[in-house]
Amino acid sequence: MKKRLVKTLLTAAMILVFLAGCGQSGKPESSDPKEETAAEEEIKPEETAETEEVKEIAKDIEAAVFYYTYEDTYIESVRMTLNGILDELGITYWNFDGNKDQTTQNGQIDIAISQGADILIVNIVTPNSPEAAMEIIDKAKEVDIPVIFFNRGMGETEEREAVLMSYEKSVFVGTNAPEAGHIQGKMIGDYLMRNYSTIDLNGDGIIQYAMFMGEVGNVEAEARTRYSVEDTNELLINVGKPELEYFDASNGDKYQADPKGTWSETAGFSHMADNLIQFNEANGNMIELIICNNDEMAIGVINALNEAGYNLGNSKSTTIPVFGVDAVEAAVRLITEGKMTGTVKQDAGGMAEAIGQLVRNTVEGKELMSSLDHFMTETKKGNKIFIFYEAYTGK
Repeated sequence: MKKRLVKTLLTAAMILVFLAGCGQSGKPESSDPKEETAAEEEIKPEETAETEEVKEIAKDIEAAVFYYTYEDTYIESVRMTLNGILDELGITYWNFDGNKDQTTQNGQIDIAISQGADILIVNIVTPNSPEAAMEIIDKAKEVDIPVIFFNRGMGETEEREAVLMSYEKSVFVGTNAPEAGHIQGKMIGDYLMRNYSTIDLNGDGIIQYAMFMGEVGNVEAEARTRYSVEDTNELLINVGKPELEYFDASNGDKYQADPKGTWSETAGFSHMADNLIQFNEANGNMIELIICNNDEMAIGVINALNEAGYNLGNSKSTTIPVFGVDAVEAAVRLITEGKMTGTVKQDAGGMAEAIGQLVRNTVEGKELMSSLDHFMTETKKGNKIFIFYEAYTGK
């Protein structure tokens, strides 16, 4: 890879002017490890000559990292960990907040390429869109640099697969979409087997559930919504119990989504607070189980339940089982406090580490997919890395 000239302060100013001119509220973060103090640059005892050689090469490499939003708690965890990995590698990098707007992100990619970025790392704003992904791949291909998509995938259709495979320097780091739903379904089913009569508040022999989807059209949300319920129902049927029943018969979709597509705590709280006006113990139709596609929505749901006197973590209040996905710090704390039942760990650190290895491969001039055997890699397609999910109940 050719060396890039170190950018001047004028370059940074040009980027800020571009962003302001486009009406973007998000500013890129930048990190230049070359500005570290002499003390910080001293070789640590565990560092090797090989490590120092990699860092010397990395000093002339620039990466641009594009996040769909800084507001997502899980993505924030990935960002903080990835920043540390890139700092340790000694690479110069810029972080951009796409503010949930694909046009904004495309403009940020254009300016990063024009300023000599060597690697694009993209948390795409519009998931499952072959057109949006292809536009980014075409930009990377034109200047012959790698593009690493992560977290928000393109889905499993042939068209979307063809887009990712159209460029040998493109790769996706994420998760196997159905896996979280399957893990969540087993976790919920096992919990119901142990606590069925307690959960069945109205005593009708059927568990009424609510589903908080997150983002309509997102492959992760769709898979979690489907398989968590299907797998729970399979377990129930096997022991002679009726399938779950969606609490609101008028809702044919059988889910409530975040209208802004950000899987937010605010949306979880708003939906649940509204639900409780009509569906409650006084009316004999209380929601008895809550499934959330991420922890942020689960936290919002629990806040609404707390205001209604539920899930207070003590023997005086009834606990409605709430399940999420991600195992963010706040959710883990709620599980410890007895206010939330379980979640599915989506390893933010593992995702950042996989991205970091891909960057290191680029710096060292290796094949992009080298040294990734310890991750779950879909080898038959060759350009996908899947991070494992894991059930978490605090036990």
